[in-house]
Amino acid sequence: MANPYEQDLDRNAANHQPLTPLTYLQRAAKTYPDHIAIIHGSQRITYRDFWRRSLKLASALAKHGIGKGDTVTVMLSNTPPMLEAHFGVPMAKAVLHSLNTRLDAAVIAFQLDHADSKVLIVDREFSGVVREALALAKAKPLVIDYDDPDYAADAPYPKGDRIGVLDYEDFVTAGDETYAWSMPDDEWDAISLNYTSGTTGNPKGVVYHHRGAALMAYTNTIHAGMAKHAVYLWTLPMFHCNGWCFPWTLAVQAGTHVCLRWVRAKPIYDAIADHGVTHLCGAPIVMSVLINAKDEDKRAFPQTVTFNTAAAPPPEAVLSGMADAGFAVTHLYGLTETYGPAVVNEWHDEWDALEKGPRTAKKARQGVRYAALEGLTVMNPETMVETPADGVTIGEVMFRGNIVMKGYLKNRKATDEAFAGGWFHSGDLGVMHPDGYIQLKDRSKDIIISGGENISSIEVEDALYKHPSVASCGVVARADDKWGEVPVAYVELKPGKTATEAEIIEHCRGLLARFKVPKAVVFAEIPKTSTGKIQKFRLREMAKGA
Repeated sequence: MANPYEQDLDRNAANHQPLTPLTYLQRAAKTYPDHIAIIHGSQRITYRDFWRRSLKLASALAKHGIGKGDTVTVMLSNTPPMLEAHFGVPMAKAVLHSLNTRLDAAVIAFQLDHADSKVLIVDREFSGVVREALALAKAKPLVIDYDDPDYAADAPYPKGDRIGVLDYEDFVTAGDETYAWSMPDDEWDAISLNYTSGTTGNPKGVVYHHRGAALMAYTNTIHAGMAKHAVYLWTLPMFHCNGWCFPWTLAVQAGTHVCLRWVRAKPIYDAIADHGVTHLCGAPIVMSVLINAKDEDKRAFPQTVTFNTAAAPPPEAVLSGMADAGFAVTHLYGLTETYGPAVVNEWHDEWDALEKGPRTAKKARQGVRYAALEGLTVMNPETMVETPADGVTIGEVMFRGNIVMKGYLKNRKATDEAFAGGWFHSGDLGVMHPDGYIQLKDRSKDIIISGGENISSIEVEDALYKHPSVASCGVVARADDKWGEVPVAYVELKPGKTATEAEIIEHCRGLLARFKVPKAVVFAEIPKTSTGKIQKFRLREMAKGA
């Protein structure tokens, strides 16, 4: 007998539309047109104008031949154009590629070529390194300069030269605010591209789709507890996993984006006090900045501010200091491949009454899946059998659901490996506790997470091996109160060769982005297996005891 619920009940335009975060901004602009959407320096941009400018950006891109499958790359700080790009670029059916502003020219050039960038919007703060990258790249995108009118007078970095053929404001002004944008053809269409540090070789391009971005925006609203007209301070870089999808999230509740170009104590406290900030996200370095700020830089504020952090679990002293300063810390976990954090340490009120030891143990756990994630588990990656939920048996943390990436751009082999067995393999080792909360026991073997940035230990080791005196080396993470963890190099010199720590560090500075350079160099015999393989676990033990 035929299923009556499948007879004469077909999908059509009236009852089925592709999920996309673009409609959230459209709704906010129609519902709260005069509400302030963006604050940046002296600028106050309403939702009406945020929507109009996004349309004009989409129109301007379309006029220059940009459309479906084209990549628009941006090298921007946390400024209004970065927010406009998150809507305007996909409105033109193009894909937004946000460059990490801390990268060196060679990596930028690789990404421009791999993404086949057609347009490149560059903040003048970063024009120097981008000029170098363009000289190295084969791609020849249309380069557009963004000259921030609210660039601070006390800026830690001067503006660079103009390197583009157009000015961003002129480019947007030439667009049409009545541009007839349309929904994505399919919610599976790509919306953005983010590169992640691979453990070997070049970084991989992680592709997000409209469906995942739309669902992540909803789930962020839930797990961050964002009420109507929430006020969000941008301390997390928007280039990092599309700012964990918060550029799209705020429109759901018609919240206000407070832009912040640099993470500095006084501007953060001023923004929180002056604008009534309710939420922000960041790495341990941001907590360190807040707790250790000078008294004259601090400001009192009446509201409790939700602070989301996705690095290693903050120490008890840091959590206590944050609470005293007016912040409630939520511990998250995720990867670039999961649109940012997709796991939350859902806290139970009764855990507050536990003794310090058991309470700290609860806080050390990464937690349970986001509402928009369908599956989170720990498995033996060889057998694909779940490990016992005993809090002891180690396996690989795996994800499944609609907020998992589409795949790696132009890398079928890596995509197939990542999705083997119908689950996304995180590469992180952890355990499952009896109550269903996961806890990491080791980060991805060759990744160091410093200040929220991924550092490939293999990339750093490759740089070290280019020094003529280095015979063998290993790079591991060392815990750091300010950055969460930092890279430390263990170096064994060739017989008869000499080198100092300062010489090794200076050598690395010539080959690596500054944040990837080892913070310390230890000269020692490198522990190896009988087959000559470096024993990273021994180096990690040495780093813990340092």
